[in-house]
Amino acid sequence: MSVVFFTDRDLGLQFPDILRSAALTVERHADHFPDDCPDDVWLSSVAARGWVALTHDSRIRYKPNELAAIIAHRVALLVIVGKAPYPELAHSFVATLDRILAFLNDHPPPVIGKVYRPSQTDLTTNPAAHGRVELWYPQP
Repeated sequence: MSVVFFTDRDLGLQFPDILRSAALTVERHADHFPDDCPDDVWLSSVAARGWVALTHDSRIRYKPNELAAIIAHRVALLVIVGKAPYPELAHSFVATLDRILAFLNDHPPPVIGKVYRPSQTDLTTNPAAHGRVELWYPQP
């Protein structure tokens, strides 16, 4: 499965760079949209290109105009969960890639998945531990 990941502006610069260094295809918000572009506008454009949107905005599902855009334009959106430095979140994303791709294969858009880092216990026993992906929308 060849996937293009689109990183929302809230993931900064290091997150997409780390994904690119892991040989993933990544498009950054700043390369396509102005900083003040409304989320529902870029969501529509990203879906039209068949890209998978990545964001750190865990409130996106609760914003009516943004959820409506996700549904109407059939967006595949992954919310990166966790209060950690972006490089740590990016490395966790890469370690979880097999599960992310399986999730995307099993859940056609419109879909919102939450990508979690591995637990601290898992990381202690295995520094390369993978996280998990959970369906957030549509509700199971």
